[in-house]
Amino acid sequence: MSRVAAYVPDLMDRSRLAAAGDVTFVAAPEELAGTAADLVVVDLSRAGVLESLRQVDARTIGFGSHVDHELLAAAREAGCDEVLPRSKFFARIGELLA
Repeated sequence: MSRVAAYVPDLMDRSRLAAAGDVTFVAAPEELAGTAADLVVVDLSRAGVLESLRQVDARTIGFGSHVDHELLAAAREAGCDEVLPRSKFFARIGELLA
């Protein structure tokens, strides 16, 4: 299994992610830049995430609202490797963390 770091402040999303695998959570998106993770997962709807993506040196997966097309596009432009609607992310969580 890959080393996974995540910035996911929502407690429900966080618990679902933690249940799927061994995940190290950070308290602020800026902390992702110094992580030794193979994979970084972020909640794109949180302040500071898009700016922090440019500093991450690992594969990144971001999730957000399926209706927020501008945010999802901005995440791709910021260098997020895979951008998914929240529902698709959690439907594929096991596969994505493997």
